[in-house]
Amino acid sequence: MTSPRALDIAALQQELARVGYIAEPSLVAALLLMRDLARPLLLEGDAGVGKTEVAKALAEIHRTRLIRLQCYEGLDAHSAMYEWNYQRQLLAIKLLEQDERGIDRKEEDIFSERFLLRRPLLEAITCDAPPVLLIDEVDRADEAFEAYLLELLSDFQISIP
Repeated sequence: MTSPRALDIAALQQELARVGYIAEPSLVAALLLMRDLARPLLLEGDAGVGKTEVAKALAEIHRTRLIRLQCYEGLDAHSAMYEWNYQRQLLAIKLLEQDERGIDRKEEDIFSERFLLRRPLLEAITCDAPPVLLIDEVDRADEAFEAYLLELLSDFQISIP
């Protein structure tokens, strides 16, 4: 008799194959655990073994977005989360010079979400449908950023400094 888990593995293997990714049963089992536990999956391996392709295939079979964060030396949490659109803010400040509202109200407007440029981490946790978040080359980031990523991946929320 075939176990339900074996059927799940075979079904997911077929879905991955349908989108062009041939996966070993051990990888498929890890992907199923990731799904069932609603936890991130950390894949490690040499360049070219297919880690990025797994993320692309998952995004395709789940019909969701693939959001990629490329890590590099010196990457900080701020750059990976958001930036302010300074040019639009400066333009808004000029336009608000003629506005009769108080300074507090003007500041609320200037620092509103419409001036926020979402970077991969903020984009991933605020999507309507859960995306596939690919964090590539984590080993290039510094320890403080790695700790920040662990917070994000454990709680699916971010602290804004």
